[in-house]
Amino acid sequence: MEQHLFIDFEFTMPEKSVIYRGFFPEIIEVGIVVVRDHQIAEKYSSYVTPVHFPILSDRCKAFLNISQKQVDSGIPFAELVSKLKEINANARKNTVVTWGNMDMKVLRNNCHKGGYTFPIKGQEIDLSMEYKRFFGDQNQTGLWKAVQEYGKEGVGKHHRALDDALTTFHIFNLVEKDKKYLKQHEPTTIGDRVDFSKLFNIFV
Repeated sequence: MEQHLFIDFEFTMPEKSVIYRGFFPEIIEVGIVVVRDHQIAEKYSSYVTPVHFPILSDRCKAFLNISQKQVDSGIPFAELVSKLKEINANARKNTVVTWGNMDMKVLRNNCHKGGYTFPIKGQEIDLSMEYKRFFGDQNQTGLWKAVQEYGKEGVGKHHRALDDALTTFHIFNLVEKDKKYLKQHEPTTIGDRVDFSKLFNIFV
């Protein structure tokens, strides 16, 4: 069975303070959309309690509209690792799709810092780069700006992990549809339009 995992994480953010010396981002919210046969098979959402820098900065709380109480009541990072392993184990072929490369970078670093084996196997796709290459944009486009460029709206609220994962799934489908359309309507070459054998016979 093949499956696509559309994953979005929200991370901690530092302030300019000595208590954040040596800071690295930790996952504090997870959203996962599991897609099999082009249909959503499972949606998963949870807050995650940070370990190394457990007190959220005011900047982080304001930017993500998230409270200390919410992350304090979240699952331990170890439980997130177990959940990702469980989802990954269900598939013969796994493709992970994220908007940007930070999600997998932060997950890898958090696993490294906590002594956990990276729980995901399979191909990883940074959809923001696919989108950039497909449309020839010079700059990387934000998730919600990208979906608005399609004349659509994002799902739910921006910077809520599950909503962003669902929006990523939404854009993935739009881009894949456009790719198929362009492939079906590739411009013909002069060789396709002219039968050179008949043309040659005219001059013989």
